Amino acid sequence: MNSLPDLLRLLAVPAFAWVAWRDIATRRVPDRVWLPLLFVAGVALLFEFFSLEGGPTRRFFLLRVGLSAGLVVPLSYAFWRLSGFGGADAKAFMILSVLFPVYPAYGLLGLTLPSVETALGIFSLTIVTNAVLVGVFYPVALAARNALAGEVSLRGFVARPVPTADVTTEYGRLLDVGPGRGGLDLDALRMYLRWRGHSLEELRADRSIYRDPRSLPEERNPPGDGAIRTTAADGGALAEGNDSGVGRSTESPDADLGRIDTPEATEDPWGAAAFLEDIDSTAYGTSPGDLREGLDALTTEERVWITPGIPFLVPLFFGLCLALVYGDLLFGGLRLLGVL
Repeated sequence: MNSLPDLLRLLAVPAFAWVAWRDIATRRVPDRVWLPLLFVAGVALLFEFFSLEGGPTRRFFLLRVGLSAGLVVPLSYAFWRLSGFGGADAKAFMILSVLFPVYPAYGLLGLTLPSVETALGIFSLTIVTNAVLVGVFYPVALAARNALAGEVSLRGFVARPVPTADVTTEYGRLLDVGPGRGGLDLDALRMYLRWRGHSLEELRADRSIYRDPRSLPEERNPPGDGAIRTTAADGGALAEGNDSGVGRSTESPDADLGRIDTPEATEDPWGAAAFLEDIDSTAYGTSPGDLREGLDALTTEERVWITPGIPFLVPLFFGLCLALVYGDLLFGGLRLLGVL
């Protein structure tokens, strides 16, 4: 009870609280946060292994550690490859698979926590299922928020309307644009605006000119990673880490470029293909068609729908806390229903 390895594992709680906050605020989690947790996991595993008595007990422990890593790590990698969640989410799951392979035990005020354990006894799977169950409430909360604002529709479960002028200060995807209708990633939009050195407001004001690829400046800016901190409040380009406007293109497009239906303008509208060819990045899987249709919508509509996406490290943090205090929510619910 309250063994040293289990106490060491509690360091994950403040660490995951911090990464959950980062996920909400910036949708970015630095890689350096995972190495200390991986070190803690290694120390806890070694200490627990050598504290066990008898060969069979140690082999059973190693079996559960192997099952934890063998199930969670490939599953996390597959979801990341399928764009089910981001790289930070996948790394978080992988860390948890070796940090919490078996159920810990904590004594508090005469109680033994967690109180509900599964038959398999792999604690990382409990954290994963808890996180999924917590995450289910996100679309429900989003739909309720939209309904209170007078927006009642099926899309209200996955998206919310915002003024077009505000999209550069939002994270998520522009809904229902692109050849595959997968939407335009707003990080990619910010990368494009910074690359060409113009704000969304400027593109909206002179759409006929800026849609022509000949309006692209000769010298382009580094696109950055699309984080909100790399752009001005109006979506214009800034040099990394400042808000003075340094880094903006000072070139003005030639007003004689013509209208958007000229042959030159239709070869590569908005210079979308040129942007993706020029940058050393995939721009989060954005295609030229995604960017073109997104810019067409953003320069003609006053209001658009964006899918904010679930910052999954937030339900993961709550799933971890619930697992440490209560245990497995799914297993406990099935037990209450008499299924188990």
